[in-house]
Amino acid sequence: MNTVIKNILYTTALAFTLGACSDSEFEKINTDPNRPANVPTPSIILAAQKQLVDNIRNENFSLRGAQLFAQYYSQNIYTDQSRYDIPRSYADTYWANAYKALNNLNKVIQLNTDEATKATASAGAAGTNANQIAISRVLKAFTFHSLTDVFGDIPYESYGNDDPDFEALQQDPENYTPKYASQQKIYADLLNELRLAADTLWKYKDQNTFGNSDIIYKGANESWARFANSLRLRLATRIQAKDADLANQHIEAAIAQGVFTSNAHNAVFRYAASAPNEAPLYRATVTANRKDFAVSHIVVNALKGELGPFDSEDPRLSVYALPNANGQYIGQPYGLPLEAGGINGPTDISLPGAVINAANFGETLQEYAEVAFLIAEHNNWSDAEYRSGVQASLEKWGIGAATAKAYADELPPASRETVLTQKYFALFTQGLEAWSEIRRTGYPTFLVKPNDVVWERNTANGTTTYRFDPIFGNGIPQRLFYPEKEQSVNRANYQNALENQGDDVITTKIWWAK
Repeated sequence: MNTVIKNILYTTALAFTLGACSDSEFEKINTDPNRPANVPTPSIILAAQKQLVDNIRNENFSLRGAQLFAQYYSQNIYTDQSRYDIPRSYADTYWANAYKALNNLNKVIQLNTDEATKATASAGAAGTNANQIAISRVLKAFTFHSLTDVFGDIPYESYGNDDPDFEALQQDPENYTPKYASQQKIYADLLNELRLAADTLWKYKDQNTFGNSDIIYKGANESWARFANSLRLRLATRIQAKDADLANQHIEAAIAQGVFTSNAHNAVFRYAASAPNEAPLYRATVTANRKDFAVSHIVVNALKGELGPFDSEDPRLSVYALPNANGQYIGQPYGLPLEAGGINGPTDISLPGAVINAANFGETLQEYAEVAFLIAEHNNWSDAEYRSGVQASLEKWGIGAATAKAYADELPPASRETVLTQKYFALFTQGLEAWSEIRRTGYPTFLVKPNDVVWERNTANGTTTYRFDPIFGNGIPQRLFYPEKEQSVNRANYQNALENQGDDVITTKIWWAK
């Protein structure tokens, strides 16, 4: 099977089926699946957005993967993934679905650049060719960045860049063996892609593109420009230790042109309240009638002020978690051995909060709080941005402005530890980004490490103690395995990636983390 999903027309038709939503939040899509070439670009962008968010927040990769790696959640029945026994199928599905979304985004660009289709593509309320291309480039950059942060070197493609190593989305259906580009080259190109996209979108910031088919911003070009620059800020900060000159150049230019300055700019994909388009966590718990995921004792205890640099209770505790049957916030011990997975029943511990587990939950791709923390870091841990980030995070979760400001004002001064720990709290539900920041910075320092005691109880018969004992690796995974099919279908390029990067194991650090 073509591991990078080269058959663009087929995946586009499939995406329309996945993206056709019944809730009023999603625009009705009237398409003929047998004639995908005639589907309008707004329909393609809607489908691609849903594919993208479904993939990064799905039950296996996110809930049983990145959310556990970040120790936000803890499994209260089956605990193997908490101890890093990660099925290879998680990587296979994540990889394949990401490239499906990328091919749909590439299709939008093709329809807006091909002389035979560009006039039709920009007809009606779809927006100009240039703006459609720019928004597609932003979403492609987000998707590729999400892929490379999981695997490292990957097949990559760039609009307008003829680098011979960039061939992931070429139209030749017989190309089953695309080269892997190095993560170093990918990051440099992603930053350039975001720069060019932001330039276009700022130039036409008062225009609308894609209209209501754009679930994230309802077509607002200025918001997309700010997202491009905010994402550029994130990526540049990530490579600061590897290429400070390139990072600082992009950080300063992105801030100067315009990044997020309030929660109104947050990039959010809101799901529908009705089937089949509910949010991933809701589908994994309410729809499936399961209680597999509890909030970890790490998060609960830290928000209580019992772990880390903060000694007062965080108002987000009651949003992130539900009280147990006794009205207490009790986190599920993280990383228990399988035989101890049932020591607490679902009513004994704190499950995800009602807001977090809503059918129409809005999955955040990036938010103002993160941007404020990134600027604080760039400005040598500046205090004003740090407190603005904390206040913004609390307000995002529905905490009143006065309460949020009072809490932020009383926090200890800004430092590497306080800023990055508050960033960790703010990224709750954004498992991949939190996992990446842990790998980049080593914060927060209170996460469970091998041999740490995670549960202890004194009884008449003595003390029962469980320590954290990973099944694989010696700590938080550094990456996921490449899909198994890459080892057979694209073996030569797969082997080249290993030669450049290191063994295909979860302990191999990717380029920016080395």
